[in-house]
Amino acid sequence: MTNTNVRACVYPKDIQRILGKDYKTARLYLTRLKKLLNKEPHQVVSIEEFCKYSGLEKENILFHFL
Repeated sequence: MTNTNVRACVYPKDIQRILGKDYKTARLYLTRLKKLLNKEPHQVVSIEEFCKYSGLEKENILFHFL
């Protein structure tokens, strides 16, 4: 049975848990990613965009979003 409540976007707290960084570093990582993707501050980063940037496979990080 699959969980249908998986989020589609990444927040600093997720990056903190996935990469093992502190919250401030995770927030800066997300800000850098948004700038690279030409996103405005109010726009969100998808799990796919995060995986592509970080080089991690989606299947390896999905358990952080359950």
